[in-house]
Amino acid sequence: MRDVKKLYDLWKEKVTDAELSAELIAIGSDEEKIIDAFYRDLEFGTGGLRGVLGAGTNRMNIHTVGKATQGLANYILAHYPEGKRSVAISYDSRINSRLFAEVAAGIFAANGIKAYMYKTLMPTPCLSYAVRSLGTSAGVMVTASHNPAKYNGYKVYGEDGCQITEAAAAEILQAIEETDVFEGVRAIPFEKALSEGCVEYIKDEVLTAFIERVKQESVVGVEPIDRSANIVYTPLNGTGLVPVTRILAETGFKNVTVVKEQELPDGHFPTCPFPNPEIKEALTLGLEYAKRLNADILIATDPDCDRVGIAVKNAAGDYALLTGNEVGFLLLDFICSLRIKNGTMPSPAYMVKTIVTSDLTERIAEHYGVHAINVLTGFKYIGEQIGLLEKKGMASSYILGFEESYGYLTGSYVRDKDAVDGVFMIAEMFAYYRAQGVSLLDKLAEIYKTYGHFVSTLDCFQFEGAEGFKKMQDIMEDYRGASEVEGKKIAAKKDYSKGIDGLPKSNVLKFTFENGDTMVVRPSGTEPKLKIYKCFKAD
Repeated sequence: MRDVKKLYDLWKEKVTDAELSAELIAIGSDEEKIIDAFYRDLEFGTGGLRGVLGAGTNRMNIHTVGKATQGLANYILAHYPEGKRSVAISYDSRINSRLFAEVAAGIFAANGIKAYMYKTLMPTPCLSYAVRSLGTSAGVMVTASHNPAKYNGYKVYGEDGCQITEAAAAEILQAIEETDVFEGVRAIPFEKALSEGCVEYIKDEVLTAFIERVKQESVVGVEPIDRSANIVYTPLNGTGLVPVTRILAETGFKNVTVVKEQELPDGHFPTCPFPNPEIKEALTLGLEYAKRLNADILIATDPDCDRVGIAVKNAAGDYALLTGNEVGFLLLDFICSLRIKNGTMPSPAYMVKTIVTSDLTERIAEHYGVHAINVLTGFKYIGEQIGLLEKKGMASSYILGFEESYGYLTGSYVRDKDAVDGVFMIAEMFAYYRAQGVSLLDKLAEIYKTYGHFVSTLDCFQFEGAEGFKKMQDIMEDYRGASEVEGKKIAAKKDYSKGIDGLPKSNVLKFTFENGDTMVVRPSGTEPKLKIYKCFKAD
């Protein structure tokens, strides 16, 4: 057990930032808060850092961000020759995102690493694109994605534009652990680095090139399409406003209304405390707009614009929210059928899904002769598969990757999920079927009739603090020893912590029950939650 009191006293002595100092003084008489802030270092892994904002080693602040950045800088210095050391940086609308981006840029500059940073907030896929477009050694995206407002995060990308995977993460973690949080970080002020040319703003042309590349993902060809749909869009106070409205306008979708209260960036997310398009409550305002304007479809993107959720009008005039799996089914069927019709289906063709994404996906893929690849949870593993295809000269064989948590990518131009691409493809799909007088709900019913109707659910259980972390581990061990769950006998059990199916080790369990239902259990990699995914055949 680490000496949290000693760490607390050290931070109280060393920290000069007024806000952090005030917080340290305020928690001085609360042992539980001190323990929670210092019982561990904020975990760094393949998803980088993510945590609650505040003072302490287990918090997101300028010091934990600085330590992580110095570790990444040391990794770059060890792996890249002088003249080839550079980093692309982007950030979202969250509290302190711009500050953390500037801190990181100043540290890279002090280490002789050129930093290219977007002048204003930009989505995660734009960061992945910039890494590849500018040919940088690495990338940093300051975001906590869809987490509540009290969180922020720091994602690290490799030179391929993909979030780092296990080997790189382990080496960077070692470099971080060897860095003293106060004495071991080399830094210069952001403005000084900018004026000296050590930091450079990314040109507007990069965003334009990104938008143009997304347009190339269209599979409609010369088919008739009705772009007159009445669309309501909400960026949920995040980064999506500019790129999403631009891609829609530039591709002929002119009837778009943006939810005014959620239009501009705001890290406090005043109208949606949980800015996650997976959650119905986050879409409350958007649904109000849709009903008032009699919209055909509601589209929402999360704060860093890598996830997209939709609701469509049903026959009764109400709005049905589609799950991430359902949108994935529709996109896969749409892309495959149109590519075959237009003669653009590659051979071989591949789609990639995560192991917690519905297995119905594989039935659709098989029907169209598409190979389905299963990977661990996290879009970085989908990006990794695209990279492997690229190394074989087969990047064009990749047609879609998606995960049930509302993340989609149809092309190889980036290595992370892309809600700009997702919005565009969903809009074109909607417009294509609209021209035929077919709704997305009609098409979904057809898919279920063809392949079987399976219902997927996700339950999340919160476990805060050190005790909660231990409880999650205990629950996972209980599941490992189980022979039945909720009265259903387990016919087959997969324990991915053993490194099975050719995948890296991961704390994930998958059960197949005697009746054919499945269940996956795993701790979240980004929040103190235990996630349980269930899939069962509908009556």
